[in-house]
Amino acid sequence: MPRNAPSLRLIALWAAIALLMTAVAPVAANDPPADGLEPIDPSGPMEEHDAQVEGIVSSGPNAKVTKNLAIAGRGVRLLPGATTDVWTLNKYTYIGTFNSPCGDGSGNNGSGVRVFDTHNVSKPVEVGPIPSVAGSRINDVKAANLNSGTILVHSNESCAGGPGGFEVYDVANPRAPIHLAHVQVDDSNATLRDLFGVTDVGVHNLFLFTQGTRDLVALQASGEFGGFQIYDLTDPTNPTFVGAWGAEELCTASFCSLDPPNETDPDVILDTIFGWMRTGFGSSANKYLHDMTISTDGTQAYLSSWDAGLVLLDISDPSDPQVVSVAIDVANGSLDGEVNSHAAWPNANGSVVVETEEDFNAWEPTRPLSNFTFGTNATNTIPGVGVSTSTGGVFEANQTGNTVTVDASSVTVSSGLLAGNVYPAVEGAGNQPKLADTGPITGEAVWIGRACNVDTILNAVAIDPGDVAVVRRGTCSFAEKLANAAGAGAAAIVVSNNLTTSTPWGGVRIWDYSDPSNPVLASTFNTVCSALAVFDSAKCDARGTYSVHNVIVEGTKAYLSWYSDGVLVLDISNPYSPKEIARYHEAGPEFEARNGGIQNFWGIYKVADEPWLYASDRNGGLYILKEKGAGSGKK
Repeated sequence: MPRNAPSLRLIALWAAIALLMTAVAPVAANDPPADGLEPIDPSGPMEEHDAQVEGIVSSGPNAKVTKNLAIAGRGVRLLPGATTDVWTLNKYTYIGTFNSPCGDGSGNNGSGVRVFDTHNVSKPVEVGPIPSVAGSRINDVKAANLNSGTILVHSNESCAGGPGGFEVYDVANPRAPIHLAHVQVDDSNATLRDLFGVTDVGVHNLFLFTQGTRDLVALQASGEFGGFQIYDLTDPTNPTFVGAWGAEELCTASFCSLDPPNETDPDVILDTIFGWMRTGFGSSANKYLHDMTISTDGTQAYLSSWDAGLVLLDISDPSDPQVVSVAIDVANGSLDGEVNSHAAWPNANGSVVVETEEDFNAWEPTRPLSNFTFGTNATNTIPGVGVSTSTGGVFEANQTGNTVTVDASSVTVSSGLLAGNVYPAVEGAGNQPKLADTGPITGEAVWIGRACNVDTILNAVAIDPGDVAVVRRGTCSFAEKLANAAGAGAAAIVVSNNLTTSTPWGGVRIWDYSDPSNPVLASTFNTVCSALAVFDSAKCDARGTYSVHNVIVEGTKAYLSWYSDGVLVLDISNPYSPKEIARYHEAGPEFEARNGGIQNFWGIYKVADEPWLYASDRNGGLYILKEKGAGSGKK
């Protein structure tokens, strides 16, 4: 019989998850708060990585690689981490905005969809923004010539309490866009909407397409069930919900719902969510949709569904999507057993599909502990930061005798055997005193072990009032460690991560879809830095992000935005033996000054039969690159 509240068993499960994640997990849990479910933020791992590398000073190589790609023009936007995806239509190019600056409703603060006139690719001219909704950010923007007109849609995700959903604009005149509709997107399951409050959810990605005279938009909804949703845009002033599908429908375990769209039993819903949807492979274990690409005839949807794999749906009837196949090969599809299906694009006839695996959980022992909390405890009386496993190892090997200064982003050693070293740090959340208020804390760094209630405090006699306690993560909560450090007389606590396994980044999978019902993994592709399981400063910049990100396929070529590895072009004429044939990559102080930071390409777009590539750099804005050589397209 359906119940009106979660069972005591599931409440206990929530509490156990929260305790476990506070004590030992590498990243924050997506455990539900007391008042409802907290959907997973698809950009969470990237934001955590940004925080981890913010204070790093790199000694990496200043490479410059421009293989058969050259800069044609730039739309300069020097805002670190601000630029998201890119799309071009009718000689105008659109780029989105991430968390900072968060939307102000006008675009006057630099947020919104930034619009560039790119008729002259060598001299892009910014012509004015399409404003973000106040309190929301724009991950994705798409534009297309539809039956109903020249339509642009952009996603909404809250960055300061704003709404989710998506916006619809008429951009027949991109210099004077007309707002047509705001659409609220909710979970597709009524019980999740009504009982758990999963409504007005963020939208991470979208795709415009047509079926005959019908205009439609497919989207990723950051709810729990029905993460793939389709809306009718034939009347763009009144978009209407058509249908939904989610990876929860793939689950055949006894604890999963047999009818997820119509499930009413809260226990079954929560079992499905925590027993299936939030499990998977490796560190970023979940099966939620991330992105989708629709075939040119509007009947096939390629869903990048993270650890559920690459799902092919028949959407000939968009109100009733049907599974055709699931492409997943955990053992051979990546270098570390992750899946993390992030984005995918088919070739023209759908016989080859290029899929990207986004993975930020790489080189973990060298990254500061991030996204952690001391909670809200009366014993939270001193400030605290997190550092990497390797930093903890250095202090464990030099347990006393080093004077350090701790602030919110670093631990700096001024005297002792470690003098001159600066270690990146991240301040923990919670109600403990914040370093912005106390000011930096200077004292001797004293290694005290794990500092749990069951442990003996190491070097207790060496701690003087005002010193800094350095502890190792694990076994007990961060709050317990903080309380014991404060009780020993420390003025601040530095928590060292306890992860010892280092893994590579995410690369490319190329699938043979000759039989769409049975896709075969043809090959994988990685760059030098993405393939490294252990950081090598001679080859890679320690600040860099070396996961692949987005992809677009034209003919026998795959065009890839690869964050700090730049923009790559692969020849996939033989999908079993891909070859890199072009790359744009720059580094070094002069480039960083021009770019507003290190290279960090998020988005990639290409107009068919033209040599121009439109790429969005998170730090530097819009880049227009020219592909040179035979087969590069027509001008």
